[in-house]
Amino acid sequence: MSSSTSIDAGSADRAQLASVVDAEIVASNQRVPIGIVGKAIIALCILYTSFHVGVMNLYPLETWTYRLIHVGGGLALGFLLFSAALFTDGKPGARQLPRNLYLLVMAPGALAVLVAFLQAAGFYLTGEGVAQASAKTALVAGFGWPLVGGTVWLIVVSWLTPQRDRAGIDLADVFLALAAVTVAMYIIFHAPFLRLRAGTALAKDADMFAAIAGVLLILELTRRLAGLALVIIAGLFILYSFVGPYLPGILNHRGYSLSRFFTYVYTDQGILGPTTAISSTYIILFVTFAAFLQASRVGEYFVNFAFAAAGGARGGPAKVAVFGSGLMGMINGTSAGNVVSTGSLTIPLMKKVGYKPQTAAAVEAAASSGGQILPPIMGAGAFIMAEITGIAYAEIVVAAIIPAALYFISVYFMVDLAAQKYGMKGLPRDELPKFSVLLRQVYLFIPIIILIGALFSGYSVIRAGTLAMAAAAVVSWLTPHRMGPRAVLFALEIAAKMSLQLVAVCAAAGIIVGVIALTGVGTRFSSLLLGLADQNQVIALFFAMIVSIVLGMGMPTTAAYAVAASVIAPGLIQMGIAPLTAHFFIFYFAVMSAITPPVALAAYAGAALSGSDPMKTSVESFRIGLAAFIVPFMFFSSPAMLMDGTWLEIIHVTVTAIFGVYMLSSTVQGWFFGPAGTIVRIGTLAAGLAMIEGGWLTDLVGFSIAAVLFVFQKRLVGPKDLARGLD
Repeated sequence: MSSSTSIDAGSADRAQLASVVDAEIVASNQRVPIGIVGKAIIALCILYTSFHVGVMNLYPLETWTYRLIHVGGGLALGFLLFSAALFTDGKPGARQLPRNLYLLVMAPGALAVLVAFLQAAGFYLTGEGVAQASAKTALVAGFGWPLVGGTVWLIVVSWLTPQRDRAGIDLADVFLALAAVTVAMYIIFHAPFLRLRAGTALAKDADMFAAIAGVLLILELTRRLAGLALVIIAGLFILYSFVGPYLPGILNHRGYSLSRFFTYVYTDQGILGPTTAISSTYIILFVTFAAFLQASRVGEYFVNFAFAAAGGARGGPAKVAVFGSGLMGMINGTSAGNVVSTGSLTIPLMKKVGYKPQTAAAVEAAASSGGQILPPIMGAGAFIMAEITGIAYAEIVVAAIIPAALYFISVYFMVDLAAQKYGMKGLPRDELPKFSVLLRQVYLFIPIIILIGALFSGYSVIRAGTLAMAAAAVVSWLTPHRMGPRAVLFALEIAAKMSLQLVAVCAAAGIIVGVIALTGVGTRFSSLLLGLADQNQVIALFFAMIVSIVLGMGMPTTAAYAVAASVIAPGLIQMGIAPLTAHFFIFYFAVMSAITPPVALAAYAGAALSGSDPMKTSVESFRIGLAAFIVPFMFFSSPAMLMDGTWLEIIHVTVTAIFGVYMLSSTVQGWFFGPAGTIVRIGTLAAGLAMIEGGWLTDLVGFSIAAVLFVFQKRLVGPKDLARGLD
């Protein structure tokens, strides 16, 4: 999705250089309602975020109820705020039906959903629903068919006759939001019964219809917010549940009825399971934290600080992108979203100092994606991993430090070598924020420091995140951008809007997780992985890399990791690979799918901002982020890289790995103390791979090759001297 935010880099005031970073991003299919309707939606957004923060900190709710309100409320807000089609903003586009004709076309679906909603409301008014003793077909005519039929009708209407007014609300989407509320109301009321009968022969048809409508709504909102990739993958998994008896080999299973499948998948084994547990707690909490940083303009300070520190160096804006985008990407949890926010500033400035458009976009994409592996937040990845594996959060964060540092050091080397190769300069100092001034505002890092300190002091993740959120508001009072009640409400509003994509994709990923659990295909896939690898861990890891990247293409990191971990991790662990190493390995490649051709969402977002070719940009971002494809194999062969070893071992592998990624960066960029020809690049590649191995002998070989290449590149010896030395 493209952003409406832009910047004229040449006219940016140096004191406000990064002001665009904290601007609210409006997607190309996002509505901006005005008047009473706009205020009502703002109030709903504030209520949605406040509900989560309140439940997490003050008044815990029963698990199913909380997660259903999380999903149902997110779906309702999503349909109100995001159109089924892109807005043309005054440009020629598809025609709209006349108002009266549109209402006539929409009316059957709206009336059907309204009937289902009134029936669901009746459960709460009368206290009677579809009990265990009810007939299997109870309320099918008065609730089930109207809900599913109306939902399908309205989705099709929203596709065929989308309303083109960004400032208004599409009535079809209003009733789709009502359908989402109806599904949540039905399942919340019947939760005590559904825990016993869902996924069994005891399930009622009304249960099935509510679940079908819920799945349809999740997939449609996921399409609107995250594109078709995840919808297609989820659709294939749903189809697999029914065609299993006709498939060969490990894909074969006995098949499931509509009732058993849909009632099973809308429980805590699927949609309400681990992915929604994470999105309803850790993800929405840290999205809200990011919103508080944005509202208090602390995020702007982070990027300005990076500009003051590195903006004047050669290729300065690219180095700023490495630091600033990495820091912001760690917090906001979406690679493509971070590219849009920080890239709108850094990409034009990179082009200004001489980077090609595709390189500028690629650097931003690589840096923003790297934010997902940067501790302590890791774009919520650390919390997801802790939830799935049961490994302590603190252990995960500590283990992530060296691999993340290697990745960002590698990207830094890439941009620095490119700057040397093409003779690029930094931005003039008079166009940059003054470092001395920003240094006096270093207290703005306090929210991050409080977050880290609270986590390592033993506070829960939720309590630590809440303290950091409060700290962001308090710290703002030391700046001109003080957060009063209006700013706090604004932060709660944009937090809801920022979280909707993750709510949808986590629910869609839950469908896939449910299918894997129901059919057992994950276990069979793990057995296949073991068979193909023939107990060779390296081969198994290679297959795991391919599967993680393929599953992650077109999917946000959260969903990509959750699905890949369900399918692949059990097999790797069964082969004897440590659980932390296995999950870190999968997580890294799920993250890097955002810059891996042919479907690289972060690179495509950068290409849209820079005006470059999307495919060329994705190839370039893959090259720049090359270290991320090597680092996982490094920490597999050298556990000390995950802080599992003595201090001597940890220092040894860290130093040699840094040297190794420098040599690999020289290979990719073709620059090693001067232009590097084919022979020199082969030498730097060999030296880099030798250093990455982690053994003392291979390190000696790598250093020796590098030393020879250094004296050759410095013209201390020539080809004839080298040839004579071989005699």
